[in-house]
Amino acid sequence: PFPSANPGAHGAEGSPVSRRVLVIEDDPDIGRLVSMQLSELDCQSRLIGDGVMALAEAQAGRYDLVILDLMLPRLDGLQICRRLRAESRQVPILMLTAKSSELDRVLGLELGADDYLTKPFSMLELAARVKALFRRADMQAAAAGSATAATGLIEAGGLRIDLQRH
Repeated sequence: PFPSANPGAHGAEGSPVSRRVLVIEDDPDIGRLVSMQLSELDCQSRLIGDGVMALAEAQAGRYDLVILDLMLPRLDGLQICRRLRAESRQVPILMLTAKSSELDRVLGLELGADDYLTKPFSMLELAARVKALFRRADMQAAAAGSATAATGLIEAGGLRIDLQRH
């Protein structure tokens, strides 16, 4: 399974947390609601409301998911998404925003978001989308592990490791 970025953390009622989620949202009420829903899914969340600080945290921390608002102070969510993808960060990104036009949704997905949910939103739908993103990440990690086991090779960027020779 897809390993947690922080396997020692604990969520609601002391249960082990399986996922770490960075919530980038400048509305504190929405941020708290999203964090409460994530806690129900046994996720540990960190809420940041400023674009520049959020990008720095996303680059420095290990997260299993980023939930990203588009309209943020100092640096907008599209720029954050673009920069994370330019660094080849494969963390799933769920855009959660009031921008609901078809053009906004297409642009967000084309820039690298894995999913797009418009405000106002249902907490049940948010939970379902988060779980779907985790399932997809689990399947990709399992497929990558199977490919490594079958070939004995690990490749990343220009680096290639032959597990049978080393």
